[in-house]
Amino acid sequence: MTASEPIMPPRQAMPGVELAACVPAGRVVAKVPVVAYLRRAKDLMDREYASPLVLDDLARAAGCSRFHFVRSFRTAYGHTPGRYLTLRRIERAKDLLRSVNLTVTEICMLVGFSSLGSFSSRFTEVVGMSPTEYRAKHPAAAPIPGCFLMTWTLPATTEKAPDPSGD
Repeated sequence: MTASEPIMPPRQAMPGVELAACVPAGRVVAKVPVVAYLRRAKDLMDREYASPLVLDDLARAAGCSRFHFVRSFRTAYGHTPGRYLTLRRIERAKDLLRSVNLTVTEICMLVGFSSLGSFSSRFTEVVGMSPTEYRAKHPAAAPIPGCFLMTWTLPATTEKAPDPSGD
């Protein structure tokens, strides 16, 4: 086993219980809380929320079967992985609705939903109002044009330009 290979927990692990991580030849390397492995999948969802994530990939990131992953994730975080991902996408959509001048459909696609209908119904279920109502009730300050922002956020240079005369 090389140092870069992940140490996978036993599948019988229960959340919150420290278990000895297994390596080939049955050697015990370290006691690692199961939530550390679940955190890998949670971090993947936080990082790739806009991508189409599959339960099998998330379970693989946590190093367990998908059924055990769902049970363990719910116990550790209070939501199923699917619900957590939906809440993460809605959170990002709320931010975009307040801050950018994009249509609701464009925001829906940017945060990882494939259907405007499912996005609107989930958004309304979680927030209590439609995305359009949310945008109207939470107006952002005057948006800063991107070109202006990019100009003013360039790092300041402290070097003097070379003198063309050679002095």
